[in-house]
Amino acid sequence: MSELWRLGAAELARMIAAKEASAREVTEAHLDRIAVLDDRVHAFITVTPELARATAGEVDARVARGERLHPLAGAPVAIKDILCTDGIRTTAASRILADYVPPYDCTVVERLRVAGLPIVGKANLDEFAMGSSTENSAFGPSLNPWDLTRVAGGSSGGSVAAVAAGMAPLGIGTDTGGSIRQPASLCGVVGVKPTYGRVSRYGIIAFASSLDQVGPIARSTEDAALLLGVFAGHDPMDATSIDDPVPDYRAALGEGIEGLRVGVIADWMGGDGLQPGVKARVREAIDALAAAGARVGEVSLPVFEYALSAYYLIAPAECSSNLARYDGVRQGHRAANATDVVDLNTRTRTEGFGDEVKRRIMLGTYALSVGYYDAYYGKAQQVRTLVIREFERAYADFDVLVGPTSPTTAFAVGEKTGDPLAMYLSDVYTIPTNLAGAAGISVPCGLSDDGLPVGLQVLGPPLSEPLLFRVAAAYERARGPAPDPPLWSAP
Repeated sequence: MSELWRLGAAELARMIAAKEASAREVTEAHLDRIAVLDDRVHAFITVTPELARATAGEVDARVARGERLHPLAGAPVAIKDILCTDGIRTTAASRILADYVPPYDCTVVERLRVAGLPIVGKANLDEFAMGSSTENSAFGPSLNPWDLTRVAGGSSGGSVAAVAAGMAPLGIGTDTGGSIRQPASLCGVVGVKPTYGRVSRYGIIAFASSLDQVGPIARSTEDAALLLGVFAGHDPMDATSIDDPVPDYRAALGEGIEGLRVGVIADWMGGDGLQPGVKARVREAIDALAAAGARVGEVSLPVFEYALSAYYLIAPAECSSNLARYDGVRQGHRAANATDVVDLNTRTRTEGFGDEVKRRIMLGTYALSVGYYDAYYGKAQQVRTLVIREFERAYADFDVLVGPTSPTTAFAVGEKTGDPLAMYLSDVYTIPTNLAGAAGISVPCGLSDDGLPVGLQVLGPPLSEPLLFRVAAAYERARGPAPDPPLWSAP
């Protein structure tokens, strides 16, 4: 089998443009890798070889004509199966959409196709992106390439596992409360949560509309920066889309961080739930930033203590509204032999939704109900405002904030499925950024004492992605090459 799958996306695209390899060869190398590994990792719900080969053929034809290509043209990508794809099944990892085939591409997919990135498959996820382990998928869990007895994280676990295992150099996920950054930390890759509105949500199956955001997954900061540049930008089909020019995210990667003000979130580094090995690796990463010239200090953000509670009122409330359309009448699965509309609705949702989705629908419906709206949903929105103000206060003194991405390394499959609160706490460090609509990145910062990856999280104010990429790239240079998971030695 070709070893091209070992290379990063930018390097593969450079080789394709220089005719050192063809896009078809690169695509076949990754499809072969999927064929060898995915029965063990289960990163994909649907593999799309015909689509990938067709795009690769178009790229090779453009190379032959001497056309100028995008810097990632020909680099394969795995996309989370919550992004609509024209003519390709899009399930959201739910039984209720198990046979849904969209008649259009979402904006992100459309831009990937135009740039010439072969889509090798639709990646697994927690059902409707609700979860932190990808165990809530109706199609079974994705597993961590570092240890197949452990979770890949979630909800974008399939996309992240595909990248970590070498089945695709690039991935697309969505981040509602940490669903890109948390699995990226657990699997040892780079994951980015862009500013809310920086990427179009048109054609994304909605979970929580004021929180969802699409972002890139890669094995290096450079590849992640290039990938975000492919699909970021204004879209008139999305009313929340930001109408600002998209910068060249790769331009500042080599500038360094001399004099940059870096705030360490003291509340997180001293928390009881922080695994000692995670704390040690993050502290070493912070020391590396200081050695690279950053001015490091501490900041306390006590309001963040309430962010998790606010999120688990706001997100379920929006979920209960967005998922009301799946009633057995308008779209999705329809229960057979129903006696009336009420029976149809009840049986369709009972059969179609998994336990976690039902739990969040019920919680959100309760929070929005008459007599409880002000006490729960209204108060949660007030806390959201306090979180935004807390960030603003911190960014008056620091350019970026840093801390752990996840309080622990990857936990065992089944370890937390019986304790929803323990599962929810997996996102305690990522949720505040989503509530604020700001930007964040997780970059690998070594292995904990258990031999599993740890992620350093770098946070910035809205539209600070160029700065976050700059900090992450400076840390990567200081860190040196990241280790590869054991599956990289698999035949």
